[in-house]
Amino acid sequence: MATGADVRDILELGGVESENTGTINKKDIINSDKKKSKKSSETLTFKRPEGMHREVYALLYSDKKDAPPLLPSDTTQGYQTVKAKLGSKKVRPWKWMPFTNPARKDGAMFYHWRRAAEEGKDYPFARFNKTVQVPVYSEQEYQMYLHDDAWTKAETDHLFDLARRFDLRFVVIHDRYDHQQFKKRSVEDLKERYYHICAKLANIRAAPGTDLKIPVFDAGHERRRKEQLERLYNRTPEQVAEEEYLIQELRKIETRKKEREKRTQDLQKLITAADTTTEQRRAERKAPKKKLPQKKETEKPAVPETAGIKFPDFKSAGVTLRSQRMKLPSSVGQKKIKALEQMLMELGVDLNPMPTEEIVQMFNELRSDLVLLYELKQAFANCEYELQMLRHRYEALAKAGSIGPLSVEGTHPDGQTGLAMEETKGDAKDQIIDVVGAPLTPNSVRRKVVGAEQGALRSPTQMP
Repeated sequence: MATGADVRDILELGGVESENTGTINKKDIINSDKKKSKKSSETLTFKRPEGMHREVYALLYSDKKDAPPLLPSDTTQGYQTVKAKLGSKKVRPWKWMPFTNPARKDGAMFYHWRRAAEEGKDYPFARFNKTVQVPVYSEQEYQMYLHDDAWTKAETDHLFDLARRFDLRFVVIHDRYDHQQFKKRSVEDLKERYYHICAKLANIRAAPGTDLKIPVFDAGHERRRKEQLERLYNRTPEQVAEEEYLIQELRKIETRKKEREKRTQDLQKLITAADTTTEQRRAERKAPKKKLPQKKETEKPAVPETAGIKFPDFKSAGVTLRSQRMKLPSSVGQKKIKALEQMLMELGVDLNPMPTEEIVQMFNELRSDLVLLYELKQAFANCEYELQMLRHRYEALAKAGSIGPLSVEGTHPDGQTGLAMEETKGDAKDQIIDVVGAPLTPNSVRRKVVGAEQGALRSPTQMP
């Protein structure tokens, strides 16, 4: 049985009187809220540091007096700017002292503040004074190895003097060159003479057996490059538009060439698949009948992936129906399915035969061969249409007199006749002949597709 102390503990009641007597009074129940408020008022309150704004202090502490989400800091001195704490060491003395710049050769004297300990040292920025090492030649070396009829020694000395003064900036050298006293030279002439002398001196002064990196300057290439750049810059708007047009036509021709190569590869794959399938059929017919059941159990005649239809293999565990092997895969399109059904109906073959082991295998092989035949007919119709279109176009151009007669001697490996065409001297844009494949109009594309489908849906017995 619960005592009065338990009840007071549950109701969170306290007091000296109730604790001493052990009984619950009326005052304990009525004044319970006041006692709680007194207890809550006795909690610790944090005082806002001196100098801190109210908004900043509100970010640190919420109304519930939660712990601040920041690292603890010393706020005894108030929220004020801390003064710099200087060390007790002695300050290093600075001195106003003169200095000279090694990059200058006029001996100019300058002054700056510097630490007293660094007095007498070199100017720290002198290490950035990088100069080009221009070779120096003697009178004997010039007469023996560097003599040139087009250049005098005075002119060569003047060139090397300018090279030292302007650090091989040949544009500046050409601008400061004395064209009145000496012959007028171009930038390429100055470069060619300078690097030719450098290469000669490197070969003369090099020790035997050392690998030299001799600088070579091609003056002719540099002249052609600048000439081409000048022509490119001086083009007229009509020439720019013509160049853009030719670039677009070249891209179209390359695109058509890639498409034709892809179609040729696809056609070659179809022909290879047809030959492989035919060879497999012949090998099966030549094999003895007694070994046929064993061969079916051990290995099945594999059809290449590119030939016809690739039926899925049901090798998963569990019970499967044999009729599932006759289901066409999702990779076969609706047009091929309709054409396959029409060809089977013309041949008098049931669309859903009895799925025995032998019938399933032979029915799948038959449908695979029919799809391969359908694709070969389509490819043949496309090639025949393109060949006919090129012939008509050639005849039209031959009547206009823009090309010569048709030469039937050279033929393409794919069976297409080679057309010998010559460019005319007239308007090149109107007389462009695309042997790779001309763009088709919408009507010609529609006639091409309809003709291909009609030719592919014909009966196999009616094909030549």
